[in-house]
Amino acid sequence: MVSAGGASFLQGTLVGSVLWALVTVLGQIRFRHGGQAQNHEHRHLRPPDGKDLSYVSEAQRLELGRSIRVLCIILAESEGESYWTALKETWPKHCDKAELHGARVLSVGKNDKWTQMRRIYKHVFEKYGDSYNWYFLALPTTFAVVENLKYFLLTRDASQPFYLGHTLPSGDLEYVTLEGGIVLSIESMRRFHRLILNNVTNCADPRVIWNFSSDQQLAVCLKYAGILAEHAEDYEGRNVFNTKSIAGLLKDAMPSNPWQVVKGCCSDMAVTFNGLTPKKMEVMMYGVYRLRAFGHHFKDSLVFLPPNGSEND
Repeated sequence: MVSAGGASFLQGTLVGSVLWALVTVLGQIRFRHGGQAQNHEHRHLRPPDGKDLSYVSEAQRLELGRSIRVLCIILAESEGESYWTALKETWPKHCDKAELHGARVLSVGKNDKWTQMRRIYKHVFEKYGDSYNWYFLALPTTFAVVENLKYFLLTRDASQPFYLGHTLPSGDLEYVTLEGGIVLSIESMRRFHRLILNNVTNCADPRVIWNFSSDQQLAVCLKYAGILAEHAEDYEGRNVFNTKSIAGLLKDAMPSNPWQVVKGCCSDMAVTFNGLTPKKMEVMMYGVYRLRAFGHHFKDSLVFLPPNGSEND
């Protein structure tokens, strides 16, 4: 028989355990639109659980698909502008809007990548502002599957300061590498824009961080605004923002995964691949959007419709 003191102890332990579990669960809940995210401390982001969407009505799914608006910004050097002909016919057609920005147009030095990046972000934010809730910066050699990007962002609240992609360490600094593409939420864009306008040293003076690449300098600036880099991966821990082409990733995966090269190499939900020529982008376009297995039905619970007037595939 348990004494009164023992019973009280057990009761207190049980109640405490339940409260702790409840607090833990609530601390992980984030509201995507208009809500306040709690405990925004995560560093590795994973896609939403597709099973949850099975309980959402078709009308709600359609609204969800339309709610993710992505502006794609292609950061090009003068020679990279030759890619634009191929890019206009490939993946950027799936963005809600896509623009090419080169150093020549911005009147900055070819080697001044940080100034170029700052001016591009400032220009597009002042031009579009809240018209888009996500800003995606990529190189002209990058191929992106925009629908996978939108799916990954589905449960993220753009009113919170997200800065995500393929992260790498540089000393104590964690930054999102430009080779994999950089995604900023509208809130991150607002904070970054304020820092630029206020001429904050960490963001404006290249002499302070002159030995950093432009994507590392961006991380320093955003960190000053309280925004940390976050790594995107699938449920098996595989990168979804890739800094290499599929061929490069397969080559890297072969020594460690000789019997499961593709599974060990690439995520089924990959967002980006880098290091592609215009011709290879056309091949990727064929494989991702045009090739169909007759009779095979993909049981996708959500559809991301192209923007009005788009001629995408």
